[in-house]
Amino acid sequence: MPKVSLFIPCFVDQLTPEVGLDMVKVLRRIGYDVDFPENQTCCGQPAFNSGYWNDARVLAERFVDVFRASENIVCPSGSCTTMVRNFYPELLVGNPKFDEATKLGQRVFEFSEFLIKVAKVTDVGATFPHRVAYHDACHALRELHLKNEPRELLKHVRNLELVDLPYSEDCCGFGGTFAINFNMISGAMGDTKAGNAEKTGAEFLTSTDPSCLMHIDGILRQRKSSVRTIHLAQILASSGDEPR
Repeated sequence: MPKVSLFIPCFVDQLTPEVGLDMVKVLRRIGYDVDFPENQTCCGQPAFNSGYWNDARVLAERFVDVFRASENIVCPSGSCTTMVRNFYPELLVGNPKFDEATKLGQRVFEFSEFLIKVAKVTDVGATFPHRVAYHDACHALRELHLKNEPRELLKHVRNLELVDLPYSEDCCGFGGTFAINFNMISGAMGDTKAGNAEKTGAEFLTSTDPSCLMHIDGILRQRKSSVRTIHLAQILASSGDEPR
């Protein structure tokens, strides 16, 4: 049985653990043995993006040590996948672990990317009888170049109606510490995204990144909107029951 290791981002660990659990459910359903290296911590992206590269470097080195023996590593976040694959080589220039980190990054995959490109599956046996719109999260789209992969998986979910989200590639406004430092701009961008979701008539808005969904969800709740957010992994794990 092929084996994968889970890379669980801080957002999932602390705020949306059900996303990680549902990702495991899907991976096991399609025939993978799943391993969770318990010594993993934050990948270092918040520190890296805020300019604290020395602090981020320590976490990058730890990540390499923890996942060194993993054949393939799967993550339910395009943002954290991008940190390891694209930014560790920049962060670790001149570091003894540079070569190892660069090679390791090629074994780290965002969830939908892994299903399509490595597992070679489009139908994971899911049923989700709802109208769904998809938001392109920035890192998944711009850094990992993932656009068709999530949509292809959604198209194969039984009874799901996939509708187009206007300006789906526009940033939702979260951007990690951007939402803290520029909260008014962040909120305005999120409000536009929420309004676009409402225009589709969708029941659910989904994406690859839990941080984007958390941001949009807060704004939708403020608007007293009927649209709910749900991570892609939760849809793919569904057997038609009402989502949690």
